[in-house]
Amino acid sequence: MEIRKLLVANRGEIAARVFRACAAERIATVAVVAPDDRSSLHARAAGEVVEISGYLYAEEYIRAAKKTGAEAIHPGYGFLAENADFVEAVEAAGLVFVGPTPEALRGGGDKLAAKRAAEEAGVPVLPTGAPEEIGFPLMIKAAAGGGGRGMRVVREAAELEDAATAARREAKAAFGDETIFFERYLERPRHVEIQVLADGLGNVYSLGERECSIQRRHQKVLEEAPSPALNHELRERMSDAAIAFSRAIGYRSLGTVEFLLEGRDFFFLELNGRIQVEHPVTEEATGLDLVALQLAVARGEELPDPRASFSRHAVEVRLYAEDPVEFLPQAGTVTRLRLPESIRVDAGVAEGDEVGVAYDPMIAKLIAAAATREAALGRLSAALAETEVEGVTTNLPFLRWLVSHPTVRAGVATTAFLAEFPPFSSVPAHLPTGPWASPWRLNLRPPAPHPVPDPDSASHDDRHTGEQSALVAPMPGTVIRVAVAEGDRVEARQPLVVLEAMKMETPVVSPYGAVVRAIHVAEGDRVAGGMVLVELED
Repeated sequence: MEIRKLLVANRGEIAARVFRACAAERIATVAVVAPDDRSSLHARAAGEVVEISGYLYAEEYIRAAKKTGAEAIHPGYGFLAENADFVEAVEAAGLVFVGPTPEALRGGGDKLAAKRAAEEAGVPVLPTGAPEEIGFPLMIKAAAGGGGRGMRVVREAAELEDAATAARREAKAAFGDETIFFERYLERPRHVEIQVLADGLGNVYSLGERECSIQRRHQKVLEEAPSPALNHELRERMSDAAIAFSRAIGYRSLGTVEFLLEGRDFFFLELNGRIQVEHPVTEEATGLDLVALQLAVARGEELPDPRASFSRHAVEVRLYAEDPVEFLPQAGTVTRLRLPESIRVDAGVAEGDEVGVAYDPMIAKLIAAAATREAALGRLSAALAETEVEGVTTNLPFLRWLVSHPTVRAGVATTAFLAEFPPFSSVPAHLPTGPWASPWRLNLRPPAPHPVPDPDSASHDDRHTGEQSALVAPMPGTVIRVAVAEGDRVEARQPLVVLEAMKMETPVVSPYGAVVRAIHVAEGDRVAGGMVLVELED
């Protein structure tokens, strides 16, 4: 089927990225904007713009497509990108959905159903069950979603009830489904994902892997391809597993099968039934245009094997409007923005634009590629040095620190990296070399690993005067829970107020044992960063 006009049911840099692919194929484009997002960059990048009442209303996208004569809808990522009901509504309206089938999204989107399908396909999975069956530490996960939402690490039984309650609440807010499950937790794995392509006509291909181990709050910070942890044999095994799982659920379009890697053993984590934020890494490393491949599948074309191979090494970081230490989202107007011209930049914000609290605070993705990993990291480091952002707090200083870190440069970082090396912490003087630099196995019972430090355990800023302390909001957000009352005696690290920003919960905790003197907010209140929430007294 020919696609002459396409609507992107998304915003920001991914919408702009899809518009560029459409321009290359002479496909007309339609952007949608919510009432509070009219001046956004993606609206200025499209051929037509339609205002909708909100980004979470499926009927609004269909109305906009019909109004403008668009034959197809590309969902981008986030919002309704992996919502099977949305896909059914799009297809029922006679429109083309650029993505998986509803059946594949349901089979792969529910984490419990996906794990069962993986097991049946012979793909290794981590044990799932009741907490008393799998023991501690364990991971709580939301069955209906990803992106770090509804996830909690629990190390002892006393923490379980509160963690499960918070996970259910966060999952309900993010996905409309509070179902959670418990899974064995690996302390220091690597996170490696396989990019798959399925044309819907029986052909499923692997386009290689991406290394995504460096994360904060279960969200990726730096991605690269190829992975420094994989050799040819392991790459083949993981690719075969990803293809087997994709076939098992009847997958169509572009997708990502994610794994946890521990030594030479890997375990199925989840399917992302959409294009990934980090897709430019694969594009720059292989020379493929992943959005163009999505469009070809949507047109019903049978695709030959792209025979993807890594001709270069590529590394990506995400430039966010967020605190560079606590990773809390920030808001403001970008008064100056100088992005590097020496590498690929996928931007979602321009100079003069406002970064609000209602949407993802990403400013741009910076992607560097070169013949070697060392050279790619060097190019990225130089590009970050010339990047300038004013008017809003960003994670730019953190990214500069990260890319220069010797553990990152050595390619040995695990998912515990930012817990073990907090931002701007001192770096190790020496790293393992020789035979000790690669994963290996000793045929003796290993000692129990010491727990990874909790990256979310740092105290929030407080204003302390004499024997009184005022706890302030670390970022703009909404109060979703007030956990104490005036006059209560609280212990150190006890949650006082829970804020929600970007569908992620952040507890504001007591820095020490004290008495609650005053509470200045109520559940449902919108607060600005720095606003006083609770006053304590010794």
